[in-house]
Amino acid sequence: MAHEMRDRQRLPKWMKMKMPKGESYSKIKNLVNEHGLHTICSSGNCPNIGECWNRGTATFMILGNICTRKCKFCAVPNGKPLAPDLKEPEKLAESVRIMGVKHCVITSVDRDDLDDQGAEIWARTITEVKRVNPETRIEVLIPDFRGKTELIQHVIDAKPEVISHNVETVERLTPFIRFASKYRRSLEVIKYVADNYTVAKSGIMLGLGETHEEILQTMDDLLEAGCKVMTIGQYLAPTPKHMPVVEYITPERFAEYKKNRNGKRIQIC
Repeated sequence: MAHEMRDRQRLPKWMKMKMPKGESYSKIKNLVNEHGLHTICSSGNCPNIGECWNRGTATFMILGNICTRKCKFCAVPNGKPLAPDLKEPEKLAESVRIMGVKHCVITSVDRDDLDDQGAEIWARTITEVKRVNPETRIEVLIPDFRGKTELIQHVIDAKPEVISHNVETVERLTPFIRFASKYRRSLEVIKYVADNYTVAKSGIMLGLGETHEEILQTMDDLLEAGCKVMTIGQYLAPTPKHMPVVEYITPERFAEYKKNRNGKRIQIC
């Protein structure tokens, strides 16, 4: 606990965050608990949970709360998952309706234990959310599905508005940070989405020890793969047991990256 408190005290002033509270936050928290839903906001110990939930938005996590991979930046529990909840698509669709969500973001744990990596549940969830909430825009953040294009196609066929897959970090750091994931395979996933659908999106975290040149190279790699939208965020260790923060990136440097690459047909946010 003392170690965690020291880490918080070392946060730069632009990283200070308020404790999550507020009417919208409480409403969403109660709904998530009532329906037995998993969100990456809570399962991943996201520091932005208060800000997002008070805007009435949340990223739902399907296929359970136990991941088959053990990435060093993520607080989602790992191990042997339970069998998928076959009623999860209906539960999620109903919760989106009750919450009045207009932009629904869906992600999942990795399910390397399943023959289809969870692709069937993915497709059913998107289809059901659309059926119950026809006005809701759906953005999905998918795993790599081990690079199997026929599984990625299941998600594409369900027709979400945006399909995203994060490379998470630069190529050099990927083997040390992402368990059982490969940088080039992630680029292939993004390229398949870009070649066969509309909007391909990705994202990376900064502050893990990457260099300026590596960040620019990652942006160019994503651009070449057909990525149209890219998010860049500051990595924060969810617990003292996770990968430590090497550097806190200043707002000025984030603005510089956005300026440098937005002129190359990729939107950075």
